Amino acid sequence: MSRKPILEALSVAEGFLSGEELSRRLGVSRSAIWKHIVALRQEGYTIDAHTRLGYKLRSRSAFLLPEEVGPLLETERFGRDYHFYASLPSTNRTAKELARQGAAEGTVVLAEEQTEGRGRLGRGWYSPPGLGIYFTVILRPAIPLGLAPQVTLLASVAVCKALETVAGVQPSIKWPNDVLLHGKKLCGTLTELNAEMEAVNYLVVGTGINVNQGPEDFPGEVAKVATSLYATTGEKVDRARLFAALLRFFEADYKHWLSAGFERLRSEWLERAAGMGTTVRVIAGQQEWIGRAEGIDSDGALLVRDGGGELRRLISGEVSLRPEGGQGYDFGR
Repeated sequence: MSRKPILEALSVAEGFLSGEELSRRLGVSRSAIWKHIVALRQEGYTIDAHTRLGYKLRSRSAFLLPEEVGPLLETERFGRDYHFYASLPSTNRTAKELARQGAAEGTVVLAEEQTEGRGRLGRGWYSPPGLGIYFTVILRPAIPLGLAPQVTLLASVAVCKALETVAGVQPSIKWPNDVLLHGKKLCGTLTELNAEMEAVNYLVVGTGINVNQGPEDFPGEVAKVATSLYATTGEKVDRARLFAALLRFFEADYKHWLSAGFERLRSEWLERAAGMGTTVRVIAGQQEWIGRAEGIDSDGALLVRDGGGELRRLISGEVSLRPEGGQGYDFGR
């Protein structure tokens, strides 16, 4: 028996519920009930135990457990197959293994902590336990390989919509994968794919959001470029609610993209774009140059006009909003 029936029974009880009553309702021994109570406590639930009265749920877990996220979901597929881990090296790594084994589209892998979180260009992503949202969604779009980069852009738009709705903030997006708040990095997305003959087999879209970290939770160099919702607003955010909203927006935008293309999402991305019309530093391969960011095209490539007046199309690379030098905001994922 799973712990879910015990949690549900305690959740609706108005007071204490005896071990005998739980045993009778669920058809298991009282010792089995106790073992499940211990396990629920380890998962972050506060449950009072009284020799004569039984058990009472005092407070729910703050972890992003299936029991906490599931009731909030308003999606058709995203998050319905939900793999929760207290700690993982990398959610993308685990998701790729599940995808190779045939996991369905919309499968989600989430970890309360990543010990080897990765970002673009091989950089690390700082993922302390219990403070952020670190997850990966498996997608199986029937699309040409060339359209895959658009998924990162639409994921960033979905993140912004969730942040605007749940936290009431106004984030911006730095091409291609960073969500900023007051100029500091709040969120990043790393999209990886498996493809054959120019067709995509699957994508894994990993996202990390800094939610309830305080300024003291960011070490050294990370503190210079990163922020969180709590560090910015001074208010803690319900992570489960934010995560459920993000999956809802992500699924809706993904379905629209598959059926209607990129144009609407391109407009929504540009509405939130950081650095458009400003001077930026571009690092692409061995080349480094200064230009003026002028938007993204219908494929999602960044358009930058160089010093000679030529409009150049950037498919990959690093863009700094601080042209005088430095790594800009492309820190981590």
